[in-house]
Amino acid sequence: MSKRLVALDLLRGLAVAGMILVVSPGSWSMVYAPLKHADWHGWTPGDLVFPTFLTCVGMAIGLMVPRLTPADRTGPALWLKVARRTALLILLGLVLNALPTLDLATLRIPGILQRIALCYALATTICVWIAGRGEGGRLDFNLPAAGLASAALLAIYWALIAFVPVPGFGVGRLDAEGSLPAYVDRVVFTVPHLWNQGVTYDPEGLLSTLPASVNVLLGAIAARLATEGRKGWVLALGVGLIVAGLALDPVMPINKRIWTPSFALLSSGIATVVFVGLEMAVRAQRGGYLLIVLGGNAILAFILSQLLGVFGGLPILPGTEATPQGFVYALMLKAIVDPYLASLACAVLVLGLITAILIPLHRRGIHLRL
Repeated sequence: MSKRLVALDLLRGLAVAGMILVVSPGSWSMVYAPLKHADWHGWTPGDLVFPTFLTCVGMAIGLMVPRLTPADRTGPALWLKVARRTALLILLGLVLNALPTLDLATLRIPGILQRIALCYALATTICVWIAGRGEGGRLDFNLPAAGLASAALLAIYWALIAFVPVPGFGVGRLDAEGSLPAYVDRVVFTVPHLWNQGVTYDPEGLLSTLPASVNVLLGAIAARLATEGRKGWVLALGVGLIVAGLALDPVMPINKRIWTPSFALLSSGIATVVFVGLEMAVRAQRGGYLLIVLGGNAILAFILSQLLGVFGGLPILPGTEATPQGFVYALMLKAIVDPYLASLACAVLVLGLITAILIPLHRRGIHLRL
């Protein structure tokens, strides 16, 4: 395994670890601010977890494209594989959303895995079809075209949310009720099928898949630059994206909930810079085994965290209010006086449990691949 691949696994593992810490507190009312999501405009470190994972998805695509041939591009095998992976991710996401009640009337249709599936399918299609013919009969990843495709998707999304009127609200609204992405979610999915009852939008909504796919495309670009030995360009790309995202903030506020173009650029840039830092750690032969374990089985780690979150919030005994999550938090409070630190300790415990489950699987080369 190349050092570059190790750095990618480290980045993926870091994203998974961050996700577990964000979604597994002992008490949702006792969470440190950096682990929360921004209420609307603005951003926190917790907001960067999911886009970092999408960047990793893109890096994997950037590594995959040069292994393909022109025949793969026009043949059915590749596209059947893409369709199968997309469908399985969507199906798995719906199953997890259905737990624990299996109530189809309020089943959340969008979701994290659903977004990964759609972004993966769109970005893969773009990267494969814009690729040129390289040496040895393989496809050649087209860096300029991928950059143009990223800019085009952001421009299209920006134009849609800035100029398409929303019935009853007008144009250019960026709030939870009047923004175009929120309106599309309500029309396509209806409110009972969004992420939380009573809300008017979904943070993994349909229209915002366009800018989220840019995170994937930019990850693919970073991977190609890295494998071509242009590490300085990778760092320059990351810094440039951060600057661009911050510069756009006054015009198009950074917002994860509707994934504004400024958020797509900023989050991609930060993930890319962190990737460069991990590259340096790999060259210095620093540790990172546990992150590699998490990164190598990211989907399974996500599933386990979701299952623990769902069933940890259910009553221990029917008719009672005591839950496993509350019980563990109460135990932590006996050892740790600070309720915020005790809540974080519960999340660390969940992270340790999931990692302990994955270590023997990793040692045996067992990884869940969809």
